[in-house]
Amino acid sequence: MAGNLTTGGGEDLLGDMNRKSANMDSLVVCFGEFLIDFVPTVGGVSLAEAPAFKKAPGGAPANVAVCVSRLGGSSAFIGKVGDDEFGHMLANILKENYVDNTGMRFDQSARTALAFVTLRADGEREFLFFRHPSADMCLHESELDINLINKAKIFHYGSISLIEEPCRSAQLAAMTIAKKSGSILSYDPNLRLPLWPSAEAAREGIMSIWEQADLIKVSEDEITFLTEGCDPYDDNVVMNKLFHPNLKLLIVTEGSAGCRYYTKAFKGRVPGIKVKAVDTTGAGDAFVGGLLSSLASDLNLFQDEKGLREALAFANACGALTVTGRGAIPALPTKQAVVDALTKYNAS
Repeated sequence: MAGNLTTGGGEDLLGDMNRKSANMDSLVVCFGEFLIDFVPTVGGVSLAEAPAFKKAPGGAPANVAVCVSRLGGSSAFIGKVGDDEFGHMLANILKENYVDNTGMRFDQSARTALAFVTLRADGEREFLFFRHPSADMCLHESELDINLINKAKIFHYGSISLIEEPCRSAQLAAMTIAKKSGSILSYDPNLRLPLWPSAEAAREGIMSIWEQADLIKVSEDEITFLTEGCDPYDDNVVMNKLFHPNLKLLIVTEGSAGCRYYTKAFKGRVPGIKVKAVDTTGAGDAFVGGLLSSLASDLNLFQDEKGLREALAFANACGALTVTGRGAIPALPTKQAVVDALTKYNAS
């Protein structure tokens, strides 16, 4: 990076390094898949109709890690990619975004995962995955960076790594290590039905680690799926079927409409910011990154409803700004962009 050593937020490299050093006690460690998304160059078409595709780094846990860093926080990623051009490109993207990538591993026998993603004219996303198997599925427990996990203030993960061994055992071990070290466990199921053997396997797999999480973020569609058809807008459904005794915070995202929040002491709703959507890929991850960046700085937000509402408004804005660009990581906002968007929204 010769020449202009700046981050997306306009800070110089030295300033950024000092910031990271100061923020190590607020480290967010993200575990799971990292892949290449191929996104159509035009919107509103099926994958078969797309004239061309643009490659973009993706994978929910990696998206969250980059989002936290871009917002000024400290983050790290643990996962596996292929020892190939795409895998090394992804490792460099983390480095360029000041995400600690020392927990990444490279597999010589499996390729970096690929996913073709499009937003059809009917508004539904369409996925086509190439994972037979992909490197992220091949992470072994013995390859975990235990020291990095032990440093996590928040340990974030999804459900895709639960689908196949040996990655399932690696994730369960990482969660156990993080919990013992005092980390907050953050879980975004990020349902991708085409990757699971069956709907029942997906439901069972996602729920198998449900009660270990301190923080869970789900979408309306995921609630319907996990509860086998119950009304996702019914607070009783959420509290009786999804809230568990050890949970500190349950978030239900509603796309552009905002989100709902549930704790043992209070519940409510925070409206979203309306924007013109170009590509919804990564919006949920940006929301999670925005929320975790706030929580990593102040875990008292679990008990502070006013502060939590402000953090959720910030997270909503992160998601909204991300859908205005194509691809996940390329479209993630800086903290200043989010603050500006909220200022503009609140003034209108």
